[in-house]
Amino acid sequence: MKDLSTSRDGDAERVATSPAMIAAEPDGAPRIAVLDILRGIAILGILFMNINDMGGSLYASFDDIRHFGWTTQDQIAWWLREVIANGTARCMLEMLFGAGMVILTDRAAELAGTRVVMKRYYARNLLLFAFGVVHILILLWPGDILHTYGLAALIAFLFRGLRPRLLLTIGLSAAALQFAGGTYGYVSTTQTQAQVAAIESAQRAGRPVTAADRTLLTKVAEGAARRARTKAEDAARIAAEDKARTGSFMTWAAYQWSVIAYLQSRGLELVFVWEAAGVMLIGAALYRLGILQGGRSRAFYARMTLIAYGIAIPLRMIGAAEQMRFDTAPKTLWATAEVSRLAMTLGHVGAVHLLVGTIVGARLLRPFAAAGRTALSLYVLQTIIGLWILFPPFALGLYGEFGWAALMGIALAINIGLLWLANAYLRAFNIAPVEWAWRSLLERRD
Repeated sequence: MKDLSTSRDGDAERVATSPAMIAAEPDGAPRIAVLDILRGIAILGILFMNINDMGGSLYASFDDIRHFGWTTQDQIAWWLREVIANGTARCMLEMLFGAGMVILTDRAAELAGTRVVMKRYYARNLLLFAFGVVHILILLWPGDILHTYGLAALIAFLFRGLRPRLLLTIGLSAAALQFAGGTYGYVSTTQTQAQVAAIESAQRAGRPVTAADRTLLTKVAEGAARRARTKAEDAARIAAEDKARTGSFMTWAAYQWSVIAYLQSRGLELVFVWEAAGVMLIGAALYRLGILQGGRSRAFYARMTLIAYGIAIPLRMIGAAEQMRFDTAPKTLWATAEVSRLAMTLGHVGAVHLLVGTIVGARLLRPFAAAGRTALSLYVLQTIIGLWILFPPFALGLYGEFGWAALMGIALAINIGLLWLANAYLRAFNIAPVEWAWRSLLERRD
């Protein structure tokens, strides 16, 4: 392992308190320290989103959040996770992936033509896709993001040369489409429910019901029946998952593969790739504008943080309250989910830049740079710890034993351990194992 030398790069110990400070990679490529901090925060943050799918039913995470437990503590933990964290770690990683694309390809373009750059970048991300497939099929993690990012990067690369404004316009297309579709769904559902209420009121008053009214009532009844069937199917899937994941290794493995097949059969991968590619383009634009790497003033980041949180927090609080009603009323989050996710992530980015510009904040965030440099390895370790040690039907066998509050506490404890491990590891080595394998395979190919 030629890159796993025991010599330590001195710059790796220091974290930038200004955007100009950079740490050096073993191959001489520049690493902007604040981007490593953001990446470290994101990769650890993603465990808070995944721990419930490891320690409990993946289907319940989407279909019945009360299945994990719904004590007051669980409700608070879920609410905090939903408002502060949901989707933001993934979003930040996607933005950083876009920034990394600019850094890698711009540097290479100075030395070679576009075709050479494209060939190397595509090879890099096809290999990342392969790592993701291994993560899914061998480590049995249906929620893998590596394969999605590997595919999304192939698309994002095609737009890398556009001006920031165009990158932002294209990148925001998914959010715009969801906002439009969600708004239509919200308005149409609200109108339909109002019409049904008026018809039922007329019936109670003894007024005649028109043919159009009967058609609408039939349509609504059919929709309610479909929802009831779907709810029953969801409950059956959750029960089957609980049984399989507390059985034997074979029942667990077979069910994990069936979940993977089910998710792929629903065509969700296209949505995930589109979302990821779009946010990568947003990240590329933010990097070209000097925002992600800390090239703007403290006043800029203060305004950015206040505006982003000012948009995201109210929208997410409303969305969380809507979900906690557990009813069939229309929900604003149908329209605002992606907008609020992007805004909350930008708020987090701005807050990090404000913190890293202070002595106390820089000291507090310094350890996360090591997590950013070892992000791939930490991501795989999260799966090994959660899926193969804590919650499988063998080993500790703790699946289904914890509610939301306890699961968030477990994720925090794991992350503290991983953060310590990343820093200890980089005191001895220059590159983490999975990162080393990725780079070595690319170098061997070249």
